[in-house]
Amino acid sequence: MASQPFKFKQFTVNQNRCAMKIGTDGVLLGAWTSVENNPFSVLDIGSGTGVLSLMIAQRSNAQTIEAIEIDDDAFEQCANNFENSPWADRLYCFHASLLEYVEAVTDKFDLIICNPPFYSEDYKTDNTARDVARFNDAMPFEHLMYAVANLLADNGIFSIVIPFKEESKIIELAAMIGLVPNRILHVKGNPDTEIKRSLLEFSFDETKTQTSELIIETARHQYTEDYINLTKDFYLKM
Repeated sequence: MASQPFKFKQFTVNQNRCAMKIGTDGVLLGAWTSVENNPFSVLDIGSGTGVLSLMIAQRSNAQTIEAIEIDDDAFEQCANNFENSPWADRLYCFHASLLEYVEAVTDKFDLIICNPPFYSEDYKTDNTARDVARFNDAMPFEHLMYAVANLLADNGIFSIVIPFKEESKIIELAAMIGLVPNRILHVKGNPDTEIKRSLLEFSFDETKTQTSELIIETARHQYTEDYINLTKDFYLKM
């Protein structure tokens, strides 16, 4: 079922060639990230299917949305998803590693967004593509911050979703390049579970950090009003 096209309200994402399918993390990040600064240029690091770029294209008037993807199949599928979307003239996908891209590009971006590999545990599967998409040794946070330091505009925003247990580490790394968290969202599956994910939005502006919490469900498929309000512009059944 996960290999079927994922239909959103304004676009469809094919995902049969991507190791990591559409998931709640990416949709939350794409819906939560602020576009109030009216970004002209956006960079999606490790785009996978391209869903983050597509969501930002729907939500903003950004004229240039660039995505980078290292996996061959995911890159081709992302490019096709862009071509088949209503915003094909604003979306560009590049087949490159993060460090290759940083070395080649001199542009600065108003918004950088990333749903990075999560799994740092010492195990692998026999699916290399899935491992690359899931394990953070394919894109260490240190490499990510190096890229952000080089590519983020002075008044830009960097937005990321990570496991809650990694929150303090990413904040420390961000501080080393002068970034401070402006907004933090802690995500829980239901009221009785522990915090699972952190969505963090950084900038170079020293402002008081706004921290909030989002609970996805009160019971199985009983979604909270906050979750519905955040995702209703995208999910067909919201």
